[in-house]
Amino acid sequence: MSRSPADVVTEFCALWSAPDPDVLAGHFTEDGVYHNIPMEAVVGREAIRAFIADFTAAVDGIDFRIHRQVCAGDLVFNERTDVMRFRDGRRLELPVAGVFEVADGRIASWRDYFDMATVTAAWG
Repeated sequence: MSRSPADVVTEFCALWSAPDPDVLAGHFTEDGVYHNIPMEAVVGREAIRAFIADFTAAVDGIDFRIHRQVCAGDLVFNERTDVMRFRDGRRLELPVAGVFEVADGRIASWRDYFDMATVTAAWG
């Protein structure tokens, strides 16, 4: 039995608690798109893997606390707080709205909407 789009997204979000760039990127279609809306989109599974590897070099993990998640067909929306655990002991709680499009059990598109100023201040 194939997993529902909501199950794909829920599993993917849980994997960020101990991020493995290869495993996370493997959840995308070959031509998948990862777009943190304040930044440029990352296109293609290998480019997504490289982006995730660079990003996760500074964090032990990210706990995706999903407050609400709804699914309409292959489209999944979630409202969540991403709790980034930096390697130096700092934590950042970032409110996020995520939009995922799932195709054949993989993420074809992931768009996250958040306040970039919050992130910039934490990375400062």
